[in-house]
Amino acid sequence: MTLRHAIDAVVLDIEGTTSATGFVVDVLYPYARSRFAALLSERSGDPEVARAVAQVREAIGEPGADAVRVEKALNAWLDEDRKVTPLKTLQGLIWAEGFARGDLVSHFYDDVVPELRAWHSSGVRLYVYSSGSVAAQRAWFTNSPEGDLTSLLSGLYDTENAGPKQEAESYRRISGSTGIEPAKLLFLSDRPGELDAARAAGWHAVGIRRPGEPYFEQGVGDHAAAGTFDEITVSRSTS
Repeated sequence: MTLRHAIDAVVLDIEGTTSATGFVVDVLYPYARSRFAALLSERSGDPEVARAVAQVREAIGEPGADAVRVEKALNAWLDEDRKVTPLKTLQGLIWAEGFARGDLVSHFYDDVVPELRAWHSSGVRLYVYSSGSVAAQRAWFTNSPEGDLTSLLSGLYDTENAGPKQEAESYRRISGSTGIEPAKLLFLSDRPGELDAARAAGWHAVGIRRPGEPYFEQGVGDHAAAGTFDEITVSRSTS
């Protein structure tokens, strides 16, 4: 069944939606874990690194935590797959370096990029909203197997500039930032809690269900569902 939406923009989740969670967990997470120590020692004077370290110290309640303790906290959060902003910030910096060096190339499901190009060509704006940092998102779309896809995107949102993904206020914030009214925004995600939050903010929401993904068996609640992007037809709203 084809799902049809007349909207002005599509907002994309990444893990489990555009791309395989397994790639992130099996490739990107270990890559970051092996490089936390070097990042904390070599780039401690970087404003972005220093801010993230301060956020880690605040989160664990240890204002004087040294680099070893900070690394231990990061690894514990990684083990728990916690969506913690400083973890995502530091992962993003490491991944951006890895992509720039050619160590990493991102993953997209085969059905995704052709639809993104078609939607963009039809005048529908595309945004990303992921728990991964904006830096990580930019590196991900810059270094795809099909080349740099960032020209398709009108903006990037994460838990720092938008807020937690399961809170409706985050989606209201994105709507305000893009200047697009909620009823003309479509959110695609594999996580029912995120879809619920988007709908509570007045957005359209479609759950993406891909076999093998963590949320496939759980389903997407009472949201419309699609197995691939080509099951979704979007067009610019006329109002």
